[in-house]
Amino acid sequence: MSVEVLTYIIVGLTFAAYIYIGYLNRVKTTSGFYVAGHGIPPLANGMATAADWMSAASFISMAGLISFLGYNGTFYLMGWTGGYVLLALLLAPYLRKFGKYTVPDFVGDRYYSNTARVVAAICAIFVSLTYVAGQMRGVGIVFSRFLGLPINGGVAVGMAIVAFFAVLGGMKGITWTQVAQYSVLIVAYMIPAVAIAWIVTGIPIPQLALTFSDIVPKLNQLQIDLGLIEYAKPFQGKPMLDVFMITVALMIGTAGLPHIIIRFYTVPSVRAARYSAGWALLFIALLYTTAPAIAVFAKYNLINELNGKTVAQIEELDWATKWEKTGLLKFEDKDGDGVVTLKAKADETEITIDRDIIVLSTPEVAKLSPIVIALVAAGGLAAALSTAAGLLLVISSSISHDIYYRLIKPDATESQRLLVGRGMILVAVLAAGYFGINPPGFVAQVVAFAFGLAAASFFPIIILGIFDKRMNREGAIAGMIVGMVFTMYYIIGNRFFEMDPWFFKVSAEGIGTFGALLNFVVAFVVSRVTPAPPPEIQELVESVRIPRGADHFAGTDYE
Repeated sequence: MSVEVLTYIIVGLTFAAYIYIGYLNRVKTTSGFYVAGHGIPPLANGMATAADWMSAASFISMAGLISFLGYNGTFYLMGWTGGYVLLALLLAPYLRKFGKYTVPDFVGDRYYSNTARVVAAICAIFVSLTYVAGQMRGVGIVFSRFLGLPINGGVAVGMAIVAFFAVLGGMKGITWTQVAQYSVLIVAYMIPAVAIAWIVTGIPIPQLALTFSDIVPKLNQLQIDLGLIEYAKPFQGKPMLDVFMITVALMIGTAGLPHIIIRFYTVPSVRAARYSAGWALLFIALLYTTAPAIAVFAKYNLINELNGKTVAQIEELDWATKWEKTGLLKFEDKDGDGVVTLKAKADETEITIDRDIIVLSTPEVAKLSPIVIALVAAGGLAAALSTAAGLLLVISSSISHDIYYRLIKPDATESQRLLVGRGMILVAVLAAGYFGINPPGFVAQVVAFAFGLAAASFFPIIILGIFDKRMNREGAIAGMIVGMVFTMYYIIGNRFFEMDPWFFKVSAEGIGTFGALLNFVVAFVVSRVTPAPPPEIQELVESVRIPRGADHFAGTDYE
């Protein structure tokens, strides 16, 4: 049976399972739609959180980044992992005790301001739309290669599946679907990792194979011989300040992601939130400790398979010709010497490998079973679609709950709120589809932009909202606006208008750190020169930080 047929079968079966799970968990209440009725067990929520957080960037792109950037790629690993620890320790339990539906809910009630709520909702929409663009590119890549569909068609199929279980089941349907998707993606990631570790080193545990074998020195020497010096040296060509800024932006951006924060509202209690954070960290670590091994083994195999071969020899490789059709793998004998070689400079290299194909191509390059190849395709789709679903719900809830219900029509019935919420998911699906077809960068880069926006908008305001009872609405509003506007201006200018990095040469991926610092400073200063929050808000801040007691604060409506 061909790889394509097996992929259709396995992907079809997983999609059918997602749809069935979404149907079983359909909801009729706003509590079920937005926070799964606060009824998700910690273990299941940990799996759902891991699937929600480990997006296409983690499954498809992170190993590719490490593979091509070497040490420069490790700050993605450090930033994302460290950020989750930050979220689990500093934010999750306190936000669960607050007990609302969304991040703008927390901002609006904590800062006793509907204006602050609207600003937070707009920030959530911008962050989520940017993030979902990376997921849809991942969906397009998988469909383009393994199912023979054009990227546009692949994105459309993926979004139709997400729309079904998100519209029908809301957060409850998304959560249980994500439990299944985590199971698929982690099996799909680990099987080829174990297999290629055994093939290359004779050690079946990827982490141990990377540590105790001589594969890293071999790869480094191979790249040095080919002139790829920057891949073998620590942070070559990357200013250390930029490395630091990117790492911090990814950390605090992770802690400020609205679609992850909302996951801790779905469990029954503060205690359950802490346990689910621990489970999620364990599930995340399983993939993240494996990614560097895949990066090294896959790069080593690709160089050995492609470098120094003639075009005719490469075209005899079935997997190479299929990836060439996607445009993500290119080879050309530019100097006419009869062979193609991998070189450091983009205009000189005769082999161009898109970093997003590293994980997806690994089973084929290693000549693993077609079943494993198909399973990896299903895993990549699971990773992308699980995160996309969470992001779509954030966009939907920001409009339907935080703007429509809380501001425009507070007397809306439950059925009206559900109708608007489901309608907004469909609108968000169309927007996500557009960004999937017209992505502003490769998967991990686009995701890094989203993390920068989250770092500059939400993280400072949430931290100050929990730990500084003097922080008021004027400070929060000013901080969010300044941080978000500055970061968006810098990213858009660098990405779309060829603006040179002017802030100490910090890249667009790292500028979120400075945006967050601006947010902190502006919010703190403005709050100190304007009236203090009402006494009941200061009491709220005190009560949220107490481990025991009521699980949530009811909140108050303010102008």
